[in-house]
Amino acid sequence: MPGTTRLPVSVRQGFDNVRRRSSGRLDASALLNIELLKNLIFLLFCLRWTRRAYWKLKGRGLVGTLVELYNEARRIIYGWFLRMPGVRTQVRQQVDEALGKLQTKLVPASANRYLTLPKEGWTEEAVRKELEELANMDHVRWEDGYVSGAVYHGESDLIALQTEAYGKFTVANPIHPDVFPGVRKMEAEVVAMVLNLFNAPPGAAGVTTAGGTESILMACLSARQKGLVERGITEPEMILPETAHTAFRKAGDYFKIKIHLVSCPGPSYQVDIRRVSRLINRNTILLVGSAPNFPHGIIDDISALSKLAVKHRIPLHVDCCLGSFMAPLLEKAGFPTAPFDFRLKGVTSISCDTHKYGFAPKGNSTVLYRTADLRAYQYFVDPSWSGGVYASPGLAGSRPGALIAACWASLVRVGEQGYVDACKTIVGAAKQFVAFVRASPACDAELEVMGNPLVSVVALRARPRSGISVYDVADAMSARGWHLNALQNPPAVHVAFTMPVARAWERLAADLEACVEAEREKGARAQGRGRRRRRHRRRRQDQQEDGRHGGAVRRGGEPAQQERRGRHGEGVLGFVVQGLMMGLAFFFFFFFFINTG
Repeated sequence: MPGTTRLPVSVRQGFDNVRRRSSGRLDASALLNIELLKNLIFLLFCLRWTRRAYWKLKGRGLVGTLVELYNEARRIIYGWFLRMPGVRTQVRQQVDEALGKLQTKLVPASANRYLTLPKEGWTEEAVRKELEELANMDHVRWEDGYVSGAVYHGESDLIALQTEAYGKFTVANPIHPDVFPGVRKMEAEVVAMVLNLFNAPPGAAGVTTAGGTESILMACLSARQKGLVERGITEPEMILPETAHTAFRKAGDYFKIKIHLVSCPGPSYQVDIRRVSRLINRNTILLVGSAPNFPHGIIDDISALSKLAVKHRIPLHVDCCLGSFMAPLLEKAGFPTAPFDFRLKGVTSISCDTHKYGFAPKGNSTVLYRTADLRAYQYFVDPSWSGGVYASPGLAGSRPGALIAACWASLVRVGEQGYVDACKTIVGAAKQFVAFVRASPACDAELEVMGNPLVSVVALRARPRSGISVYDVADAMSARGWHLNALQNPPAVHVAFTMPVARAWERLAADLEACVEAEREKGARAQGRGRRRRRHRRRRQDQQEDGRHGGAVRRGGEPAQQERRGRHGEGVLGFVVQGLMMGLAFFFFFFFFINTG
């Protein structure tokens, strides 16, 4: 019959037994493979986090790691605290109040505001009149040298030439090099001039950008792509001084690069090379140094960073955006300098703002690479787009060719000797200002110059035992019309010397000395009032205690004064206990809120 077999029963039973045994072995093998796979995954997980923990301990040390974890936990908990209902409302009110004051200061209530397109276009005369009123709005007088940085040249003849160059190329766009070949030529020449200024080797390359931030972003992107393509790094990290420009932190956020900040301790305020070396690992794609940094105007030890970069075969970027054309010309101007450019073998990229001490209009910068291959890593090319092959050298697609033309006109108009002369004027004024601060009895007693500034930025902080606040000095200078840059960690202010500031440095120094002396007098008067108030309070307490006890001797001959000290100690102990109880109550309330919210 269908479905039956003629095999003997004993043979059929033998086949069934073999089949069951084979099935059992297969199940056990599959089970073994699953367990093995789970164990391997767990082992890889442990190895991954063990490696990370090792790198962390190697780079920061045990104490540094614990401090970093504590700071991160404190930041997170403080963020939770600020989001609590009652606290969040108060914070929002304070922020809105601050924004309102800032808006009132920047945009006066009497100013006309145009928030929609006019129904009919204005006449040219009306436009010119409004532009004139906007240009003459109340502002800090940078023309007289009262503003730190911001405007680096400002001479009318150069501005007129830049305006003329801008007008000739108003509609130009470098993304169409065949339509605007003159802009393409000028851009290539600007890059070549800056490369030569930084002693670039043959085969070096670069691009123009819209500013220092974009230059830094492109250098970080290039390093990340190099690490991915050449070394297979998928979790990139870069090491930078804590004084490096915040654009590097922006790059880390944009391009998902982990940031390691390294301290810059006094008295040199240069990056700690030993800590940089300890933080290097197989995921490091970039080292960073500044020439100089923005906060303190200090050039990091680029030579030591270069040696680390060569040893570990890691790119090294030097941020010379603020140094611009001053830093590379220090030697020719007769000032001491430090090596930082492409003459150091480990330096692979440099950012330089031509719109600072290159005196070009705002919106001009460059990023330079030791090789064209490094530059290619920042390019974007898409050959499959339905609109045709699309390629751009940086973040932007369309760019203003007029700015490139104005930059080119500035560089060829000033020339190398003009920049050397400007370096003598600007850096010379900065050094005279430093000498004045150190020679002035009032300034030297209360303020110290941070590190050894070689270029154009001078930072000042209050001495450790000073009786004044450097922020109060900055406020006093603001009241006199000066616009200085306030710093933090540590509290300080700095002056970025420019052509206008260089002409006014003596007035700046005299006002600084006067403000310091005024703040010293305020501090002395406040200390005197405080001492008198404390003596008066102590005298009244003694009189009250003597009146209460009648000057008697208590507790086996102990004077009343000892009893008062005992009572005082009991009061302090009670205060501490109450504080601890309040802290515990807040602690339990806080975590109850977190768990139930």
